[in-house]
Amino acid sequence: MERVDRCVVLVDAGYLLGAAASLLAGEPARSRITVDHAALIQGLRERAEADTERPLLRIYWFDGAPDRVPQPEHRRLRVMPRVTVRLGALTRSDGRWAQKGVDAAMHAELTELARNRACSDVVLVTGDGDLLPGLMSAKEHGVAVHLWAVQAADGDYNQSEDLVAEADERRVLDRAWITCAVRAKELGGPCAPQPVPRPEIAAILSAPLPESALAAAQSAGPDAVRNGSRPLDGAGVGAPAADAVDQLPAPVAKGVPTPKDLATLHAAGAAPAAVHPASATLRWSSDKGWIDRPGAGPLGEPAETASLPTLAQLTSAEQRWADREEDITTVGGDPFEVGQVFARRWMERLPESGHVQKLSTMYPRIPHRIDGELLRYAARFGLLAHKDDQIDEHDRYAIRAGFWREIDVRAAAEHAPAGE
Repeated sequence: MERVDRCVVLVDAGYLLGAAASLLAGEPARSRITVDHAALIQGLRERAEADTERPLLRIYWFDGAPDRVPQPEHRRLRVMPRVTVRLGALTRSDGRWAQKGVDAAMHAELTELARNRACSDVVLVTGDGDLLPGLMSAKEHGVAVHLWAVQAADGDYNQSEDLVAEADERRVLDRAWITCAVRAKELGGPCAPQPVPRPEIAAILSAPLPESALAAAQSAGPDAVRNGSRPLDGAGVGAPAADAVDQLPAPVAKGVPTPKDLATLHAAGAAPAAVHPASATLRWSSDKGWIDRPGAGPLGEPAETASLPTLAQLTSAEQRWADREEDITTVGGDPFEVGQVFARRWMERLPESGHVQKLSTMYPRIPHRIDGELLRYAARFGLLAHKDDQIDEHDRYAIRAGFWREIDVRAAAEHAPAGE
């Protein structure tokens, strides 16, 4: 069998993105970076073809996923040309995520490609010494092995020295190359961009705190969070358990109270009327769990929002399939954009425009049924924080701000005179 002169790229995503996060954000958590996967794949292809002087056969993307269920980034990657996604398990132990089976899958693919003479050159983007036997086997079958490293944050190696010594060719993907497709999310990393302030989020955060809620917060005291339960906000997302914040000081007044603030006050036994008077508004959505409103239904939902349909109720099976394809191919996963997309779909499918006007009067509080859908939808885009599997607080503000931006645009358009 004659060997085909073409190259294959095997990418250990855990190594590539973890090392990139260390370089750009100062820690290996992938939640600290955002990735333009289309640009990253294109960069890998161009670099591989230039280094090996061979056309690309395929890029294999090896990564871990809980229960091997493809995540949004995996679904986007696997529909890209010349990309094949292979998933290992992602398990959690001692509070940390760990990949299982990824190295074994890379080893099997590498040796199979070499044995079948499917390519003349293999590019390995990994640092794990467990791949050394596979690398040696590929060389014995006449394949040239190119080992690529991500520039180490401390200027030292972030690869197995045995792996480096055994490779035929070695390259470093430096900071300039990495930042063409990867950037740090937050200010604080060496290459993190200055975040652009969004006035929509600022407006939510700067809403005035009612005097009665301020007095309740100041009188709650440090013991307010002891021996409490784990309440849920309107989306069904848990606020931190009381014993987990036992050492924290009493809540400090900072704009409109969040569900976490309200939970703290209820743990202290504050009366609902003192915590949240009828005239107050919430920075986070919460129609349920802490507030007794006149006319509320059996589930605690205000009468004025009970008639608002959810997106699931408005979406047919065919639309659901189209939505998933759009999410995979066109929605980038920026929190603000995610909120906009959700709001746009919800409004387009409403049977009557009066629902939009009704909702717009509730700003900034989103009814808990709709807000729960919104946050569950956002979680599909990898917006869960790496520590507690909840969406980051600032991302929640951005998601909801994107939602309200679309609502405001539609409400303004419907109120505009016909000639404008």
